Formats: sequence, structure tokens, C-alpha cells
Amino acid sequence: MAEDPQRNFRSAYYEKVGFRGVEEKKSLEILLKDNPLDVEKLSTFSQRFPLPSMYRIHVWKVLLGILPPHSDSHPLVARYRREQYMDVIAALLAMRFVHAATPYTERCLRMHQLENQQLPRRSELAQPGEEDEDFLAIARAMEEIVEDPVDCYWLIRCFVNQFNHKFGDSIPHLPKSLEHFLSQEDNRLLAHMKATGSLVMLPYSLWFRRCFAGCLPESSLQRVWDKVISGSCKILVFVAVEILLSYKIMLLGMSRPEAIVNFLSNVRTRRCTQPTQYSIIQALKPKCSEGKQITRLFFFFILLFNILPVHTSTLHTSL
Repeated sequence: MAEDPQRNFRSAYYEKVGFRGVEEKKSLEILLKDNPLDVEKLSTFSQRFPLPSMYRIHVWKVLLGILPPHSDSHPLVARYRREQYMDVIAALLAMRFVHAATPYTERCLRMHQLENQQLPRRSELAQPGEEDEDFLAIARAMEEIVEDPVDCYWLIRCFVNQFNHKFGDSIPHLPKSLEHFLSQEDNRLLAHMKATGSLVMLPYSLWFRRCFAGCLPESSLQRVWDKVISGSCKILVFVAVEILLSYKIMLLGMSRPEAIVNFLSNVRTRRCTQPTQYSIIQALKPKCSEGKQITRLFFFFILLFNILPVHTSTLHTSL
């Protein structure tokens, strides 16, 4: 086959160091030209590569079923979605569940409750429960990512519904998976967390029920959600393991479980140093096991955004 004259001249080099998808943007554009859209291929693409920001919201809407596979129907369906949004808001205003000054995320919660037939009586309104707090955390994060309020509501609603439907039964088992992968990566750190009693107190709800909403900055969070929306909840475990490994030195210096949990619950507020190029290439070498390779490939993109601290020794010794 003749080589594509438009192929990026750096492609061969990138492929040698583990980047087999330097043409992913063009590949995604080709997938988005299909009519009807192949949802399975879009899902597979989202599993393998971070979505380009200019296409992310559109792909999310297709994967979550907000838009149908037939592109010709998108304008009509988008109009219906907007009309439904306005109708639900109007109903809540008429019933005085919300008013003009109600925060957007609380409006979304009441809309979600109304459409799921879970709206409580006004006389029974109380402080949000744990499930409502999970919804509000995801809503606040989505509000930072999506500008259009109609799109934002539908993405929040469908994301939460899909996550609970597909992964609700798996969530209780994720802490055990985290323990398993951490034992493979760093048994000393795992032993320390067991000895201090912090392993059972880790912010699992923040990590696994809120999908890191409120924990990671939106620039990184949306890359995690690419994987979750396309059908993987195990990525949440890999992210949690890498957070623990990235802060290994600091965690080993803590003996109180409350201090460890508080530290890990506020990762978002901490800055870190950029990884060295050598560390990245070493971390992406194909000698990694399958699970570890997925983790390293994914976290390369997060590290580029200066979110997690990188300890070169941790990356090297874990390989």
C-alpha cells in the first residue's frame, strides 16, 4: 500500500515510543462522517484515545443516547431535547420547587428527580442525601465543562443514569480491585495503609460514585469521563491507584488515617512538577503488563496537564 502523503512525518517516531494513534483526530473525523454513526466504533475509539476537545461533547451525547446514530435527525432531536428541558423547568417553577435564584445544579437535581418520578413533596424537602450529593458533585463538574445549559443538563442526567445502570452493581467491588492492583504495584504502600487503618477509609465515594468529580481538575476529569462514558468503570480504579502511587512518599510519612483521607480528598488543590521525557518513555514501554500499560498510557495525558506529582523512582521501579 502506498504511504499516505499527508501522513505526519513524526508518526513513525511516535509509534516507536508507544503512540500508535497520532492520527486519532483524523480517524475520529472519519467516524463522525458515517451516517448512521457507528456507536460501537466511537466507543472503542474513546476507550483507546482521549477525545479531542472540539468533538468531546458531541461524542458524549451520541454515546449517552442524547443524540441518535442518524446524523440527519440531530437538529430535530436537539430541538425536542431543548423543548423538554424548558417544559420541565416551567413545571418546577409553577410548583415552586425552584425559583429564579435557584443554583443551576440544584435545578438539575430537581429536574432529574421529577423525570425519574422521585421528586419529594415540598413539605418533605430536606438536605440532600448521599445519592443527591453524588449527583450534585457530578453536576458541578459538568457545569464547568459544558457551556450550554441544555446540553449540560442532558449530559448530567444521562451520565448519571447510564453509570448507575451499567456499573451500579460493580461499584461495591471496586475497592477490592484497588487493593489488588495496588498490591501488584507497591506492596509496601498497601501494607502501610492497612497498618494505619486508612485503606478502609479512603474516599471511595468521591472516587467511584462521583467518578472523581470535585477531586480532579476538569481538564483531567473529562479524560477520565471519556473512558467511563464509553463503557469502562475499571479506569476509576487505575486512576485511584496512580493517585496513591504519585503521592507515595507523602502518604508513607503519615500515620493518622484521618490525615491520609483528608490529603487524598483534596488532590485537586495541589500542583506538581512536569514529568521528565525519559520517565514518560520508560513508563510507556511495552514490557508493562496489560493492566499497567493501560494505566501508563492513560496517565501520560493527565501528567501533561500538571495534575499529579511524578516521582521518577516510582515510575521506574514499578516497571
